[in-house]
Amino acid sequence: MIKRCCSIFLLAFSLGVSAQTYQELAEKGIDYLQKDSFLRAAQLFKEALKLDPKNGHNVFLFSNLGLAQQRLGAYEEAIDSYSYALNQAPLAVPILLGRASVYMTVGKLDRAYVDYCQVLDRDKANQDALLMRAYIYVNRRDYNAARLDYNRLLELNPQHINGQLGLIRLEQKEQHYREAFEGITSMIRLSPNDATLYVVRANIESDMKQDDLALMDLEEAIKQDESLVDAYLLRGKIYLVKKKKALAKLDFEKAVTLGVPLSDLRELLQQCK
Repeated sequence: MIKRCCSIFLLAFSLGVSAQTYQELAEKGIDYLQKDSFLRAAQLFKEALKLDPKNGHNVFLFSNLGLAQQRLGAYEEAIDSYSYALNQAPLAVPILLGRASVYMTVGKLDRAYVDYCQVLDRDKANQDALLMRAYIYVNRRDYNAARLDYNRLLELNPQHINGQLGLIRLEQKEQHYREAFEGITSMIRLSPNDATLYVVRANIESDMKQDDLALMDLEEAIKQDESLVDAYLLRGKIYLVKKKKALAKLDFEKAVTLGVPLSDLRELLQQCK
């Protein structure tokens, strides 16, 4: 659901001849980073940092190293690199957003919250920070604060899809089902070929105990996109409620083929027997 923001921090400086190797390593690292060769980029940034550990421009290297490590899935190392960069530039919005996105990935929402708040202290109109902080508020069940951030985001950008969906899910969590249903239906009217929207509406319909309507929306979602894991999971759960265990089993098994770990669905599959 959830959008994470990272930036390549370009080195915009000129060094003397004595430091040319440092600059060459940094520029090659950026070139590999832009080509999505993250492992090689990280190696080059590390070499440059070793060559001149006190260089004032290392904030850029640490930032880019953090991005490369993040893309490689080395999340703790990425956090360290972003943090080293922030030691030199504590209020740099792109770096704060980069570290916050890693914190979100590893489930450290409280630390991400602090970074997003710092971003918004500097840039009150930062849409990425508003979106993610609202998500954290929802996770904390601080729905009033979440609503404020979602409303602010949609004031800035009324067409922000994730902001619209976030507000709809918030209405759903607060059991304002009519408002949530009307909101998602309006989105479907505007984007009838977006399969994910039908899954969202089906989820709301399921909460409203309108399982037959939910199944119709899930059929449409799967018709449009046969790879939608959430559609199979929700349909399987509805089939279980309806005592259609064989159909539920087929959907859960399909979800496994699409990448859901079997261990995550073992209990549901047991209920299909």
